[in-house]
Amino acid sequence: MSQRIHATALIDSSASIADEVDIGPFAIVGPDVTVGRGCHIAARVTLEQNVRLGDRVHVGTGSILGGPPQDLKYAGEPTWVDIGEGTRIREFTTINRATDPSRPTAVGRDCFIMTYVHLAHDCHVGDGVIMANGTQLAGHVTVEDYVVISGLVAVHQFTRIGEYAFIGGMTRVSQDIPPFVKAVGNPVELYGLNTIGLQRHNFPAATVATLKRAYRLCFNSDLNLGQALERVRTDLPATPEVDRFLDFVSSSQRGVPA
Repeated sequence: MSQRIHATALIDSSASIADEVDIGPFAIVGPDVTVGRGCHIAARVTLEQNVRLGDRVHVGTGSILGGPPQDLKYAGEPTWVDIGEGTRIREFTTINRATDPSRPTAVGRDCFIMTYVHLAHDCHVGDGVIMANGTQLAGHVTVEDYVVISGLVAVHQFTRIGEYAFIGGMTRVSQDIPPFVKAVGNPVELYGLNTIGLQRHNFPAATVATLKRAYRLCFNSDLNLGQALERVRTDLPATPEVDRFLDFVSSSQRGVPA
């Protein structure tokens, strides 16, 4: 055993703490919390209850994970927060438990969640996501893999943000944001393909070019959205990325920005 637990930390008897864990001064690790190998829990962190941290998770000073959902319908059911391995959570972040006992509020692997971020109940964040300071997610928001969200962004409940999308600072996200695009503003508008993000993730040039054509047909043509989707299906190669783009747009419940 090689745990480093400060003498002032409070650890519930039901908590499970793996090896190589560092828990700082005045931290609280509550009931039914699991802390994976190599985690760092900074000073004054509260893992309130029913939190599961994967290996090598870092939680910054003053953050509170596993607080009850801020939902008037919640009646005290045993619900959870799951954080994937390698994720870094910076200072004063709050992540609330779910309302559904069968599906936790979840953050994926290797995410970077910066200072003062709030993830409400039943949010589901994919792998490799970056959220800058002050991002606020309402309940039941889905953020897919490798999304980048800039600072002071507010996301409406039940909204989806598709994989590899980029959200500019101080944006109010009230509609679904398709994968692979850039979005910014209040009201939110789309500003083309997230070309730089796709290049950084080594998407082939041919794939980026095909996605650009799909984007232009859907959002920069005289066609209505239904006509544009059909044109994409008939005129462009059926790649996994184009299929994902089409499926997301056609299945959106909140609509996508025009």
